[in-house]
Amino acid sequence: MLAATQNLVNNAKKNIIVVDAQELISTIDQITILDVREPNEFVDGHLPGAINIPRGVLEFKVADQPETSDPETELLVYCRSGARGALATETLMKLGYHNVKNLAGGFIAWQEAGGTVEQP
Repeated sequence: MLAATQNLVNNAKKNIIVVDAQELISTIDQITILDVREPNEFVDGHLPGAINIPRGVLEFKVADQPETSDPETELLVYCRSGARGALATETLMKLGYHNVKNLAGGFIAWQEAGGTVEQP
């Protein structure tokens, strides 16, 4: 990752709420899960009930989905390892979403914590 890109990610992480995978396991049924990875990553496995809106089109599609159209919806955002998720979480906050959190370490951390993985 380029140094400038890493700086963007680090700065985003200063402005967002991050949730640990182990903590999420017990509350996953109470939150809307947003996977910002690419569709080919999503089909290889994702968090239970996750909605896939890739990071590259997030700003254009998030309000179009019934599950994510309300800015008061409690959202958990994740990607593969945390970087795209952090940027997406910060973007959602800038778009007016108030209850948005990022999964620390992304899908990798979820798997390492023993979280359930769904496949279509």
